[in-house]
Amino acid sequence: MKRVYLAGPFFNETEVKNIEYAESVLAARGFDLFVPMRHEVRTETGTVQWARDIFEMDRSEIDKADLVVMLYYGVYSDSGTAWECGYAYAKGVPVVVVHADEEADSNLMVHIGCATNISLGDLETFDFKSLPRYEYTGDML
Repeated sequence: MKRVYLAGPFFNETEVKNIEYAESVLAARGFDLFVPMRHEVRTETGTVQWARDIFEMDRSEIDKADLVVMLYYGVYSDSGTAWECGYAYAKGVPVVVVHADEEADSNLMVHIGCATNISLGDLETFDFKSLPRYEYTGDML
């Protein structure tokens, strides 16, 4: 069983829905998941300590992960999610980029640094064991 860190923004209804969908599919496929949206820290929201606690929790969970699955919305994508995936890359943890908005412009740093690119619908059948490489074929900025 692989330990998966599910990275992605959860600031609006669509993003939350997509996180919930990915979480459900990956859990049904037997992965041990860490989903930041499901974990809160007990410090006062908005304080520096709160920010540090979240940062350390997420960093620690990426360190334990075998794989990061990133829900990606193109150039708009959340800076925290981008940081998590860059950190995972630097630690040698493969990143699977899941295109939640296949029409969005995209960033070359995400695609060159990832293990592969798939669509949201591919989560149900993608071979996470062999991690076949699918290059991003759209325009990159």
